[in-house]
Amino acid sequence: MIIESRFHGPDGSGNGGYVAGLVAGQVAAETVTVALRQPPPLETELWVSVDDERGHSVKVWDGDSLVAEGLAGAIVVPPVAPVPFEEAVLAAEKYKGVDGHPFPRCFVCGPEREVGDGLRISPGVVAEGVVAAPWVPEEVPESAVVWAALDCPGAWSDDPQARPAVLGTMTAQVVDVPAAGERCVVMGMTRSREGRKLHAATALYGEDGRLLGRGEQIWIEVSRSFGT
Repeated sequence: MIIESRFHGPDGSGNGGYVAGLVAGQVAAETVTVALRQPPPLETELWVSVDDERGHSVKVWDGDSLVAEGLAGAIVVPPVAPVPFEEAVLAAEKYKGVDGHPFPRCFVCGPEREVGDGLRISPGVVAEGVVAAPWVPEEVPESAVVWAALDCPGAWSDDPQARPAVLGTMTAQVVDVPAAGERCVVMGMTRSREGRKLHAATALYGEDGRLLGRGEQIWIEVSRSFGT
C-alpha cells in the first residue's frame, strides 16, 4: 500500500478518511472500523498483515511501526439526516475554513487546493452542531475517496479553528458511489465531546436522496503546529 502525496490532510501525512478507506478495502466486511495509530506516511511502501483467516482484521505497517488497524465494525445509530442540495450550497458560503484553516491544503476540505486536485468540500453550519456541504464529483470516485468525503465534515461540526483535530478512529459503510457530476450532500454532526476527543457522525447522500455512505468518528485534538 502506498499513500500518494496528493491525498494528504496535514502537510506530510495522509488524509485520515482516505487512508481509512484504503485500509477498509483490505477488510472483508461491509462496515469497517479503522484506527489510525500514527500520522500515515506519504509515498512510502507500507505492508498489510491479515490477522485472521476470514480477513476481518488487518494491520498496516511502516517497517516495524504500526500505522493503522482495520476490522469488521458496526454502526447502530441512524445516519445524520440530509438537507436539500440548495441549502448545502448556502451553508458552504459560510464555511469557516476559508479564514484560518488549521490544515489549508487538506485533500478534502483545504481551501488552498485547486479545483480538480482536492475535493474542496466546504461544510457550513445548518443547525447547532450540524454542518452540510455540496459535493459534485467530476468523475466516479473510488471507495477510498468516498471515505475521504465522509471524513472532514465531522471535524467541522465542532470548531477545528479553535481546537484543531485529526482523525483517530472511523467506522464507515459505503453503500454506493456517486456518478460523475451527481449533486451530492455531505452532512456532519457532533455527537459528544470528552476531553480532547470529539465524537462525530457523517453521512453522504446522492442527488435522489439515497444514502451513499455514513460514518462514526473519534477526533483527537492536537496543537496547531501538528505536522509542521
